[in-house]
Amino acid sequence: MNKAFTPIGLTIVLASVIGGYVLEHGNLHVLWQPVELLIIGGAGLGAFIASCTPHLFKATMKCVVKGILYEPLHKSDYVDVLNLLNEIFAKIRKDGPIKLEGDMDDPENSSIFKNYPDFMKKKEALTFLTDSFRTIISTKIQYYDLNTLLEAEVEAYYEELEHEASLTNEIAESFPGLGIVAAVLGVIITMGKISEPPEVLGHSIGAALVGTFLGILMCYGIVGPIARKMKLYAESEKEYLMVIKTIIIYFVSGINPKIALEFGRRAVPKNDRPSFMDLEEAFKEQKKLRNL
Repeated sequence: MNKAFTPIGLTIVLASVIGGYVLEHGNLHVLWQPVELLIIGGAGLGAFIASCTPHLFKATMKCVVKGILYEPLHKSDYVDVLNLLNEIFAKIRKDGPIKLEGDMDDPENSSIFKNYPDFMKKKEALTFLTDSFRTIISTKIQYYDLNTLLEAEVEAYYEELEHEASLTNEIAESFPGLGIVAAVLGVIITMGKISEPPEVLGHSIGAALVGTFLGILMCYGIVGPIARKMKLYAESEKEYLMVIKTIIIYFVSGINPKIALEFGRRAVPKNDRPSFMDLEEAFKEQKKLRNL
């Protein structure tokens, strides 16, 4: 349902606009103006390409898809990563950090990571976590330097996603202007038909006005909402990585792992935050599974 939420919203937008037009006895044939779509859509795409690099274009297209199909994180996602970090800390206490190197180098075949298939699908979080522990294992970095390093990485990742959302929003805001361009071209064409009968002129002017209509609809009803959803996705990714960062930093600072995990739990956004008892139960269940 979550993945379908944005497509459902966009469908409601189109159904409401077209449905209202039809209920007022509007002629759908007049709205079908593929040339107007070509002018507005093509000009918008060209402006998009002109305003970014090939890498940024590909990354933004991927982010658009993720924004449309964005599925918010749930309490279970945070319980999952807290459980995973609890297992990692337990192994460090039992065998030492060096024994963790194989798990971080090859998480797909790790006895720890294989218990968390949902986390394994979160590639950015997986890379962030494993790289952080590789740094801890292979260097003598102090916790305050590690905090600066990880915070910079999270911010850089967020700014990249946020930039892609902003770029998409800027393109959305250009659509009304491009709609006016299409409308003006339609008026120019109409002026060339000035000697034609009124019904021909009326159809031609109507087609020209469709350009303005499409530009405004694409801005406020389609592309703009997608850009806002992309920003929500970026903020969600940042919050998730910040929870992981918080736990790792407190652990490296020498604090008790249980307290480090509690700091992480409290860093979870309120609506998705597991309770203290939820986490205790999750730890007990995972311990039972490990002992089977």
